[in-house]
Amino acid sequence: QAQLVESGGGLVQPGGSLRLSCAASGFTLDHSAIGWFRQAPGKEREGVSCIHMSDGSTYYTDSVKGRFTISRDNAKNTVYLEMSSLKPEDTGVYYCATTYSGSYYLFKVYQYTNWGQGTQVTVSS
Repeated sequence: QAQLVESGGGLVQPGGSLRLSCAASGFTLDHSAIGWFRQAPGKEREGVSCIHMSDGSTYYTDSVKGRFTISRDNAKNTVYLEMSSLKPEDTGVYYCATTYSGSYYLFKVYQYTNWGQGTQVTVSS
């Protein structure tokens, strides 16, 4: 059964850091792009960052540039999202998903599949 599993969320103070993981099982991530999305209560799901597993190309939404870093480990079939200098507005459920679309960097939710169950990130003092 193909699935993605997110982990690493939690409660952190403003300015703190977290590392999220997105592990795939039942299929390989090779040749696909992986996107991290987040959804705050009452808001639409938004793209945060994505990476292409073949060449490592990365993209970030403007609000996280310079603070978040996405990386991949093809051998482990896993993608990571390092988040630092966290702000309260980073709070939400973080999801990962995969796509073979060439426009993966546009963060169009409908192009992504195999959504994980999400991991909660709460930034609060």
